[in-house]
Amino acid sequence: MHQVQLGSCDVAIIGGGIAGMVSAVKASQHGLNVIVLERSEQAQYVCNSRMTSGIFHCALKSVTSPTTELAQKITEVTQGQADPMQLQAIADDALKAVRWLQEQGMRFIKGSLPYYDFTLAPPTVNPLNEGWQGRGGDVLLRTLESSLNKRVGQVLRGKCAKELFLEDGICVGVSGFDLQGRAWSLNAKKTIIADGGFQTNLELLKGAISPAPEKVFQRNSRTGMGDGLKMAVNAGAALSELNGFYGHILSVDAFHNDQLWPHLWLDFVAAAGLLINTQGSRFTDEGRGGVSMANSIAREENPLGTWVIADQIIWQERGTINVQAPNPRLIDAGATVHRANELKELSALTQIPWDTLENTILTYNSAVESNRLNTLLPIRTDFQYKAYAILKPPFYAIPVCAGITYTMGGISIDGHARVLNQQKNPIEGLYAVGATTGGLEGGPSVGYVGGLIKSTVMGLRAADFIAVLLEKNLKGCT
Repeated sequence: MHQVQLGSCDVAIIGGGIAGMVSAVKASQHGLNVIVLERSEQAQYVCNSRMTSGIFHCALKSVTSPTTELAQKITEVTQGQADPMQLQAIADDALKAVRWLQEQGMRFIKGSLPYYDFTLAPPTVNPLNEGWQGRGGDVLLRTLESSLNKRVGQVLRGKCAKELFLEDGICVGVSGFDLQGRAWSLNAKKTIIADGGFQTNLELLKGAISPAPEKVFQRNSRTGMGDGLKMAVNAGAALSELNGFYGHILSVDAFHNDQLWPHLWLDFVAAAGLLINTQGSRFTDEGRGGVSMANSIAREENPLGTWVIADQIIWQERGTINVQAPNPRLIDAGATVHRANELKELSALTQIPWDTLENTILTYNSAVESNRLNTLLPIRTDFQYKAYAILKPPFYAIPVCAGITYTMGGISIDGHARVLNQQKNPIEGLYAVGATTGGLEGGPSVGYVGGLIKSTVMGLRAADFIAVLLEKNLKGCT
């Protein structure tokens, strides 16, 4: 088959989301010739970055916090499993990364929660079902592309990258197909993989994320197929563990009602009350929060057989605290919400066995009231989220599902975003940034650090490191 040669460049970047575009603009600021390969042909191509709520935080902590506090928080949420080099990179550079975006012209507003102090403007999270066009993530990508076009760089649309070129173990370019099936190739001194996670690839999700990935709701742009991850593996890259994802608890009706996603999640309600299966039993620690619970739901044999149980106090206090709170918007949008004045009536409405449901609630209430949550099985913690007893009618039962936004596992990298091989040595010429990488988030605790800050920090670091290397090469240094 005839192959179109796209020429050569200093830096080829696979993927036009925030990680790729930050890398591209920063590299172009160093005077490097950059080409971004984006698989979509659309001018405003859909990706997770364009749909983002736009909140820049570090493990749910303000990026203005001291570096030591950020590092400690990442260590805590990941239970010490985060790669030390990546952890320190994020802690050191989180605020610098946001300031760099501001220098590019990005505007931020302060939101309702303490860690919402850098939220992209105009906010995506506020308008209900008005889409992402012209809002935070969309403005971000358009701003970065405009900046790139003013320098030595461009975005080539409709280019699906499929294979990396290696010569003597050094990555020297990439090849693929356009959307008409025509082959192309591009020579590059350095290549950065930035095509997002593998959340849309059911084959890769199977086992690592869920025994039934088709029953996990795709709360994302549906473009993350893990192509970059597979290319990296074929080039000899090592992978972190692939388990763990960032996501939220959604109404199960999101599968057929687009009004119910990406927001209107039930994390705060579930974290205050109970998350149970169809047998009426608890199966996870609700006190760890929504991301952890979403992962637990996905790991259930039947991820579509789970329920959030709450009473009126929880529904009023915890169901209304977020900008896109589920009370009353969830009901207004048409979600299934069972409500009853008696718990036995709730059992009948949901067909959850009454004997198990009653025992679960009584045991839980007793543990809450006696401050003995540690006696529950599974254990219930309350250092992050307060546990509320289920006491005041009406009582609520809401069928829910796990909504996956991006996967936390992926390509192994170091603190400069260099891709590592099986011996943990860098593969020369190859880098990876953003959700295609692993090692920072996830782990046994499904520790969530933040996709936007991870992508921005590591994108900037990759570009800076590449610039130093290429400058040395130009001067004849080794």
